[in-house]
Amino acid sequence: MNDPVYGFINITSDIIFDLIEHPYFQRLRRIKQLGLTNFVYPGANHTRFQHGLGSFHLMEMAIDGIRSKGHEITSEESEAVIIAILLHDVGHGPFSHALEYAIIENFNHEQISYLMMKELNREFDNRLTLAMEIFQNQYHKKFLHQLVSSQLDMDRLDYLNRDSFFTGVSEGVIGTDRIIKMLNVVNDQLVVEAKGIYSIEKFLIARRLMYWQVYLHKTVLSAENLLVNILKRAKHLAVNGYELFATPALHYFLYNKIRMEDLDQPDSAQKILKLFSQLDDNDIVVSTKVWTDHKDNVLAKLCCNMTNRVLYKIEIQNQPFSESRIHEIKESVNKKLNFTEEELAYFVFTGAISNNAYSYNSNDDRIKILFNNGNLVDIAEASDMLNIADLSKIVKKHYVCYPKELNI
Repeated sequence: MNDPVYGFINITSDIIFDLIEHPYFQRLRRIKQLGLTNFVYPGANHTRFQHGLGSFHLMEMAIDGIRSKGHEITSEESEAVIIAILLHDVGHGPFSHALEYAIIENFNHEQISYLMMKELNREFDNRLTLAMEIFQNQYHKKFLHQLVSSQLDMDRLDYLNRDSFFTGVSEGVIGTDRIIKMLNVVNDQLVVEAKGIYSIEKFLIARRLMYWQVYLHKTVLSAENLLVNILKRAKHLAVNGYELFATPALHYFLYNKIRMEDLDQPDSAQKILKLFSQLDDNDIVVSTKVWTDHKDNVLAKLCCNMTNRVLYKIEIQNQPFSESRIHEIKESVNKKLNFTEEELAYFVFTGAISNNAYSYNSNDDRIKILFNNGNLVDIAEASDMLNIADLSKIVKKHYVCYPKELNI
């Protein structure tokens, strides 16, 4: 396959081909990688399918590089870790992170990915067992899990380059090839050779900049909150007996509360996964269009705003907003829209966002630099350019949203 980021990607085994062809993975073609980011960056229409293929391609490169340095990775382990990265996002719901927990409460996409892998394992005669162990960090070679999920995994390397490419935000471009060539293994831990330290510094800076410029862009936040509120209102109406247009799969999740124990039971889990695997961005888009004419004024207005890109006005500051400011906004909105206090919560609300490029306090998941003398030093200490406080500091900001048409 010809990938716009890496060029040609080869599928090297039958099971990888069969997994890519499976409906679970093909569904990812219909789920945008960056949710509603295309409301800000029109080119950001790439999908989870593309990201999965890109991550799989980088994993093959990483395996070859680590093997070339004398570390044993058997053919079974290689196939398993490739399967693990290929399927790491298969459990994402419509619009990816934008609707995390909005479809199934208290259950994130990693947990659903694992349940889908269990189902695929049954279909493929237990050939995914080792991949599942690596995915869950239950395999004795811990560095294989780090390649799938860590602060320097193939997932992050792909999404930074891919998201940068499709948004046109050049600050996210990183030296993927060089980083992968500098990977090594010491004491069963993934490390980076000292020659790659500057590439890691750029990787961390790129990650911080991409979060503020793309992933946490204020207009993206506004759009994603609007979509979340649409689903929240639709679920509220469904619970109270209102009839809503929806595709069969979406109808099930609107009218049924999924509990964690439901996903622990094989029969109910199989039914839920079958319906979840039929959900994608299209279910949400078509329902939102139809709901613009719903008799519930709140749902209709929210959906009209989404369809026509009339997003919330959003204010962001370093400190929480005062109660007096929130009250002032609510009073102004209520004069215009005349909603109840409950209905008003869909149009005026606060929240917080945070960003840190590197988690220094995560002892088991630090990026270690390997020097020629054999010493291992954390990147935050080894870097002569980046200060540890800048690397690990969590920057938190607070926001308030309200209807854009009001000049408050």
